[in-house]
Amino acid sequence: MLEPWTLSLSPMWQNVVHGGYLAVGTFFVLSGFVLGQSYSSASWDRRSLLRYCAARCARVYPVYALSLLVMIPFIASELMDPVRTGVELSQKAGLLANYGLVLQGWFLNLPVHWNTPAWSLSCEFFFYLCFPVAAFLLRGAGWLRLGLLTLLALALPNLLSALHVSHAFKPLYHVGDFLIGIVAARLYCEVLRGRFHGLGYWLYIPAAVAGFLIVSTPTLVPHHIMLNSALRPFNALLLTGLALGGGFPVTALSTSVAGFLGRASYSMYILHIPMLWWFKRFFTGIGAPNVMALIYIGGVIAVSGWVCERVEEPASKRIRDWVSLRLRPSVRRSEV
Repeated sequence: MLEPWTLSLSPMWQNVVHGGYLAVGTFFVLSGFVLGQSYSSASWDRRSLLRYCAARCARVYPVYALSLLVMIPFIASELMDPVRTGVELSQKAGLLANYGLVLQGWFLNLPVHWNTPAWSLSCEFFFYLCFPVAAFLLRGAGWLRLGLLTLLALALPNLLSALHVSHAFKPLYHVGDFLIGIVAARLYCEVLRGRFHGLGYWLYIPAAVAGFLIVSTPTLVPHHIMLNSALRPFNALLLTGLALGGGFPVTALSTSVAGFLGRASYSMYILHIPMLWWFKRFFTGIGAPNVMALIYIGGVIAVSGWVCERVEEPASKRIRDWVSLRLRPSVRRSEV
């Protein structure tokens, strides 16, 4: 709907709009940063590991399940489409299992596009599985180990390409974002937080400028380096700087409106394509594309905010409480 308007912009700003997908890498770095900070002093035993796994699934899957529920009419219609009658029943079952088990990120060029952004959830679940191992390996890590992990995070995509690892395995190509987020959290917690609190603009302003230049002028990046790889260190600096605080951007992000949008951002991300399917079915061709785009975006924000408060957060709490209750040590009668 906004493509005609986008094409009216200068080439630099067209690159910025069309490069919006690169923000997924920022989200992956943020995920590593938040987990690295939240579990910096965690001790991993069977109960804590199960609580961790339950919390991670509770954070992601309920709204994703809702997105599949919203898409059921379109999924059923596409699977029963006469054009797809040549697709074997087992292949159709495989597609359903692929989406139900969040495996999209491990396959290239799927024949269906029910909820395309969901490939990133495959990455997230893979990162969640890797995190306890990474946290264990980084416990007590000095500068040398942190530096080596940073170099690995930066070089991993090019290393995988050199080894001819298929680009279909998106979680492997993006795990470097997650790892550098964990390293940034470690540095923030142990080195930067106490000494440089309120001075984060020395990090996030240069990082934001560098990120903008990379996205708006991708020719600045050598052809053998992926854009996401080029952005990775600046994403880490950006998020670390914002965490340190200081300056108007941090103040703006601390407002109640920004907080609400931040809480609802995951619901927006995973529901905006299912909502677009329904919007295009009922509202295509009704009004001016720019106006309809604004109506759609406003609707996505409103619905996502409602889903966040009424579905996402309550479901996450219930799942975590249910697991915690069953992991609570039982009290023997003789001790009562």
